[in-house]
Amino acid sequence: MKEYKYRINGSLYNVVVNNVDDETADVEVNGTPYKVGIEKKVKKQMTSPFKKAAQAGAPSPEVHSPVTKQASPASANSLKSPLPGIILDITCNVGDKVKKGQKLLILEAMKMENNIIADKDGTVQEIKVRKGDSVLEGSELIVIVG
Repeated sequence: MKEYKYRINGSLYNVVVNNVDDETADVEVNGTPYKVGIEKKVKKQMTSPFKKAAQAGAPSPEVHSPVTKQASPASANSLKSPLPGIILDITCNVGDKVKKGQKLLILEAMKMENNIIADKDGTVQEIKVRKGDSVLEGSELIVIVG
């Protein structure tokens, strides 16, 4: 029996691999037992049993919103995401006057919190994301005019 702890999108998963044979593995994810089918022969040392559990229908981490896709014609006034990630917090509102360098939102990417700052002075015309949204690199986040 081997026990693993995985953190996926902020959710912690305790995975216990109880038994592995040629075609199946008996695993528990957060205390829920699963019988997982194995497509190919398992090597003696399993490096990632959680991937097999996920393929068998293990609980997925909570998803707040689908990934935001980049709009076709991006506005010249829009602030774009520098990397793919999840919006943790938005520190401005529509109508707020912002200064260049002011923190507008926090983007979690690669397990790090990144401050997204205003690239110019102006007024927030539109906020295109919500707290918890997943965004791709280049997705529009906030439109600043002025």
